[in-house]
Amino acid sequence: MNTRGSEFWDQPSSPPIGPEQFNEIVTTAADLAIVIDTQGTVKSVITNPLNPTLGRLDHWKDRDIREFMAEDSLGKLETQLAAYREGQKTKVDAIEVNHYDNANWEFPIRYTMHKTGNPDIILMLGRDLRPIAELQHRLVKAQLALEKDYESHRDYETRYRVIMEAVRDALVLVDVSSGRILDLNEAAAQILGAEADALTGSAFTQEFEGKRRGEFLEGLVLTAGDEAAAAVTVTTRRGKAEVEIYPTVFRAAGDKTLLCRLEAAGSQETVAAELSQTLTSLYRDGPDAVVVTDSHGVIRSANEAFLGLCDAGHLGDVKGRSLGDYLARGSVDLKVLIDNAARNGTMRLYSTRFEGAYGSQLSIEMSATHLAGAGMTGFAFVIRDTSRMEVIREPGAPAPSGPAPMSDDAMRNVMDLVGSAPLKDIVAATTDVVEKMCIETAVELTDNNRVAAAEMLGLSRQSLYVKLRKYGLLHKNGN
Repeated sequence: MNTRGSEFWDQPSSPPIGPEQFNEIVTTAADLAIVIDTQGTVKSVITNPLNPTLGRLDHWKDRDIREFMAEDSLGKLETQLAAYREGQKTKVDAIEVNHYDNANWEFPIRYTMHKTGNPDIILMLGRDLRPIAELQHRLVKAQLALEKDYESHRDYETRYRVIMEAVRDALVLVDVSSGRILDLNEAAAQILGAEADALTGSAFTQEFEGKRRGEFLEGLVLTAGDEAAAAVTVTTRRGKAEVEIYPTVFRAAGDKTLLCRLEAAGSQETVAAELSQTLTSLYRDGPDAVVVTDSHGVIRSANEAFLGLCDAGHLGDVKGRSLGDYLARGSVDLKVLIDNAARNGTMRLYSTRFEGAYGSQLSIEMSATHLAGAGMTGFAFVIRDTSRMEVIREPGAPAPSGPAPMSDDAMRNVMDLVGSAPLKDIVAATTDVVEKMCIETAVELTDNNRVAAAEMLGLSRQSLYVKLRKYGLLHKNGN
């Protein structure tokens, strides 16, 4: 008995297969079977019924197969046909060609060429290469996408590294599940007292004294989730330095990660950060109106108290407008404030009236500060409503926006008149003293600008010159 089962194929004559069965075997073994002569004329064409995507190609019969081939495939076919015509073909060969049909349908086929009993007839058994071509196309697209992702990954990795080393903050990335350091920058390594390479992969908890891994990490996660929570204060194991940890938790690829910012307790950066937060809260919630302008008095920002004074709905209503639009004497008040603050750095107190968006007026006191820091030039104004003080002030008390208190010499001169002059003359003398002091103050505030001083005092320019001449102040400032 032959265990190899080759008796069927080893018979000297052809295997006992009927013509019907042979046609079925050929058509199902190949996706496309074509019988052509050595000139290229199609004698018969059969498509595999198991591959219906090729459709029916009966119209190829009795036509030249070259009509249905791409130009780059004609050379391969001509070489094979020429070899068959010259009787040079002694073994089965294979070619890959591209077929065109109906001008817009292209499909690649891999043919094996077989001799038949007739030397002028050739059997071509074809295998549809479209699934393989599609798979290759997908592989190429996947490779291109992979390379693009790789380049993007390298780009982000480079940016990440540059940022980590460029920032002044000490940053540590910690895996929450394992508690190990994923990455850290050089500033963090200096605080922890070791090299960055040695710290990467080590347990974060071991870098601090008296901390258990589970409790410590859980505390950091809870602190990160509580906006009102303060920093976690710890002591480093190597340097025995007190450090404050500001944690932030996030997810990366489904895993929780902690971004811990380290700061030396009581460091200048910590104090500056706390001061910044305090000043921000004071600016936002303070009772006094605060306005920041540019060097010309145009409003850049203002707090809620200022918006309440001018009856504005939101910052956009006042931003970009001149602060002088809200002062009773307009540009005169603004110029006095800006000039004095620019010359002396600050102007401690200035009394005027404030006009709201709808015409309401109230008495205010203002102070101005010249801002000349790096990248900023302008002025900051603090405004306080003093209208309530006018209501509760005792009768006869001087208004806060009135003239300065009378000097001791002037008071003595007035008191010397008592008993030697009638009351009417004493009151007139007192009025002259107060009037002179008011004029001197206005001239000083306006830096000897007579027009501005006259407007501030509510006088005409001619009346101001008369009074300056009366009190001997006309040439006092060199004018």
